Amino acid sequence: MLTLQLRELEEDGIIQRKVYPIVPPKVEYSISKRGESLKPIIDAMWQWGKDFLTTVPKDRLKPTPKRQPKAAILR
Repeated sequence: MLTLQLRELEEDGIIQRKVYPIVPPKVEYSISKRGESLKPIIDAMWQWGKDFLTTVPKDRLKPTPKRQPKAAILR
């Protein structure tokens, strides 16, 4: 799933992918100039979310679920 999303972002010109011809394989991703142009939009969305959380009644916020340890399989 992650690979598919990264490839779509690369095809759209949002990120750049650099493949190194080594073993084991190494790939680096970086944001492109087009991707940088999204920063004001992402910052605005972050600020909206932050402001929204300050206006939501506390009883409406869901607590973060605690992860339950996986039960040991007895044999």
